[in-house]
Amino acid sequence: MTEYGIVFMTSASRQEAEKIAGHLVENRLAACVNIVSDIRSLYWWEGKLCDDKEVFFIAKTRADLFNELTEAVKSLHSYKVPEIIFVPIKDGSRDYLEWIGEVTKK
Repeated sequence: MTEYGIVFMTSASRQEAEKIAGHLVENRLAACVNIVSDIRSLYWWEGKLCDDKEVFFIAKTRADLFNELTEAVKSLHSYKVPEIIFVPIKDGSRDYLEWIGEVTKK
């Protein structure tokens, strides 16, 4: 696994996304979290096809913080099974990646 990655997440509301994002950045589990406007999500849940508005948010972090980040998100999230997907950053601006390393928890 690479040293850095992005984490894709969704929430039921902007308020929930802001609460989770704030916690992740304040506790240095993520260097930055981008909150995207409302999205439409179609998915299967408990045998039903759902069609809901959600808020998409993306965190930039280190791979070694992913488990702690996941636990923090789960503790703050209203969903029983929240989307928390880590995607390794194969390559990127060295300055930006170093910044992620500098501002996240040691």
